[in-house]
Amino acid sequence: MSPALTGACTVGLDIGGTKTLGVVVAGDGSVLAQVRTSTRPGADGVVDTARRVFEALGEEVGGPLACPVGVGVPGLVDVGRGLLRHAVNLDVNGDDLPLRDLLADSLGVPVVLENDVNAAALAACALVGADDVVYVSVGTGLAAGLVVDGRLRRGEHGAAGEIGHLPVDPAGEECGCGQTGCLETIASGRALARAWPTPDGPPAAALFAAAAGGDARAVAVRDRFCRGVAGAVRALCLTVDPERIVLGGGVSEVGEPLRVEVVRQLRTMGEGSPFLASLGLADRLSMVPQHYPVAAVGAALVAAG
Repeated sequence: MSPALTGACTVGLDIGGTKTLGVVVAGDGSVLAQVRTSTRPGADGVVDTARRVFEALGEEVGGPLACPVGVGVPGLVDVGRGLLRHAVNLDVNGDDLPLRDLLADSLGVPVVLENDVNAAALAACALVGADDVVYVSVGTGLAAGLVVDGRLRRGEHGAAGEIGHLPVDPAGEECGCGQTGCLETIASGRALARAWPTPDGPPAAALFAAAAGGDARAVAVRDRFCRGVAGAVRALCLTVDPERIVLGGGVSEVGEPLRVEVVRQLRTMGEGSPFLASLGLADRLSMVPQHYPVAAVGAALVAAG
């Protein structure tokens, strides 16, 4: 292994409900290696998945890694104590799980634990060159990372930005968090897959392609989904009023069609409200570049301190 990989590099692991993505990042920010695999749920599954990805990254760069590791996970994270709770998308519920220490023991290197969307928000700030940023992750679930004056806003209980668990429909579906009609039941990868099941590739890509082809039902499903995403953006902006809003997460791999439709929904929301229109929400919106591992890179930034 080269000296750079033992010293200046860091490793970032983005552990999601569907997949885990790991990267090795050099001191200059370049991605030296990338590994992706399916996540095995449950506490033991998460630790095992992280170990397998970490070892595979070592193989990619030619030897065992001695780098610090930043780990981004969904759920409520106590960064100081390295604890995780209520990560429903990982099947980790209830009592505090000492995930940082479990991972450090398994990987044999120092580990820093952070909420996955918070980690991604740090990378999003670097991408757009702003200090006031809301990063909206539309992945398996729906959540946001808030950076205010260059600092992460985690909240008293680590729940800042959990916009997916804001109830918006009293007659809606039960959410994994135990509430009813949460935004996540409308505007998330899991919700989209339920609304538009397909055996051929990612449901989001299939849905947007069908809608672009004029399928009336696909258009209706797409518009409801994008209204949900736009509603999350509106709620966050009315709370934080950031300089920039960045869309990311697995569903964002659809690319520009998603941004266009969310922008359209935001402009529609402003048509009956001069107040909302004056805030220019649509003009602040951008997306993470396709295939850029924003959450994993952000986790590596967390490890770098």
